[in-house]
Amino acid sequence: MKTLPAAVLATALAVLPVAASAQEGEVGEGFSLIEEGAKLLLKGLADEMQPMMEDLATEMEPKLRAFAEEMAPMLEKFHTLVDDLDAYHAPERLPNGDIILRRKVPLEPGETPEEDDEVDI
Repeated sequence: MKTLPAAVLATALAVLPVAASAQEGEVGEGFSLIEEGAKLLLKGLADEMQPMMEDLATEMEPKLRAFAEEMAPMLEKFHTLVDDLDAYHAPERLPNGDIILRRKVPLEPGETPEEDDEVDI
């Protein structure tokens, strides 16, 4: 992984003399050479990174699937309790570590979000 920044630096230094040697009439050609060099550099970086990204995807897929299976029931319950996130302010963290969601328009006294759900305090 440390060879990657070295390769980028070496390529950038190799392209600099091309830009410096361009005459006034050849400025457009110098810039096109720099552009072509940059394209080749980015293509080389992408080709070098592709196997690492494929390995990472293969390694992470089972973990992400397990996470999604564990979180799905909790997110469904949260969705039934909250319904529309636009009705709430951004979450706040209290000094004791609790996270609260405040409604933008408070409920009327005695009104509950779900009649059959109990709120744990």
